[in-house]
Amino acid sequence: MNRRQILPALGLLLALAVVGYAAGLFTPLLTTGGYQPVAGPTATPADDPTATSTPYADGYARTSVTVRDSETNETLGSVRVAVAETRDEKITGLSKTASLPEDRGMLFPYDAPADRTYVMRGMDFGIDIIYIDSDGRITTIHHAPEPPEGEDGEQYEYPGYGQYVLEVNYEWTTRHDVEEGDSVDIGEW
Repeated sequence: MNRRQILPALGLLLALAVVGYAAGLFTPLLTTGGYQPVAGPTATPADDPTATSTPYADGYARTSVTVRDSETNETLGSVRVAVAETRDEKITGLSKTASLPEDRGMLFPYDAPADRTYVMRGMDFGIDIIYIDSDGRITTIHHAPEPPEGEDGEQYEYPGYGQYVLEVNYEWTTRHDVEEGDSVDIGEW
């Protein structure tokens, strides 16, 4: 092929790519599906046409998280969580989730503790954002309400220090008397 043939061929490929992108053909390659828990243990997408399978079926690792009182070691609450291991899963988080059952959540593990900031990008409901250090101690709890209608949520920042970040339903920590300093047991995944 000479230069006169290559340039029109590249132009055609570029035009096809633009049309494919506009038609949404590349969306599965550019996004993750998000965490989509079903309403209950027996619910299926057939029961609710808007529901999708949980991340357990979509390739998310899963585990359980238990929070204990720092003084009495009493169990304050437990949740089953999807583990956002990859960069894409962490960026998506719960943003493509319509709702979250009371006993579910999402865990974001990192290689080492650090200062981090989470946002409410694309969220349709409020959550508690819990930062956990490498020793399993809660360092920060934020009650992050649903962003106002028409706002993306990116500007609502919730900073903290930790190696893990746990997201659960809004005010779950209040309902379970969870406080900073309490200990967190994270299961294997």
